[in-house]
Amino acid sequence: MTARTLVLLRHGKAETPDERPDFDRRLTDRGRADAAVAGAWLAAQNLRPDVVLCSPAARTRETWDAAAAALAAAAPEGPVPQVRYEDGLYAGGRTELVDLLRALPDAVSTVLVVGHNPTVSDVSVLLRPDDTGAFTEGLKTSGIAVHRMEGSWSTTEPGSMPLLTEHTARG
Repeated sequence: MTARTLVLLRHGKAETPDERPDFDRRLTDRGRADAAVAGAWLAAQNLRPDVVLCSPAARTRETWDAAAAALAAAAPEGPVPQVRYEDGLYAGGRTELVDLLRALPDAVSTVLVVGHNPTVSDVSVLLRPDDTGAFTEGLKTSGIAVHRMEGSWSTTEPGSMPLLTEHTARG
């Protein structure tokens, strides 16, 4: 069996909501710095995605851009992942995210999802086989949860992907 790795990344610190639509909120300076540190941490852990599933919102795109730059700086000759901007990661919930995972081809060994709370935290808890329903604070901004399983993406189910590690990137 082949190991499948799921990396969930919550977007960096975003601007305070104002008259701008939520979809268009951008990262703060801290959010950009933290997202770059998240990318450097992923590189140091050798967690290089084959595919990136990213919400199309401004703050998630900016998070991916900063993380991608840090990943590329760590390995300039490394492969460039396929990036897909998925509306369901902005407007949907955990069902939409799990459905996106189930639809991944088995050629993908590592996927990075750049999304929003509560969805990314909910999915992280949902996938853990040892979840007892205990309270979890969820991922903070630029928080990362890494899950792994053996088998096909199509078998992604609640309790099917143990949590390997969590990390909160701070610049």
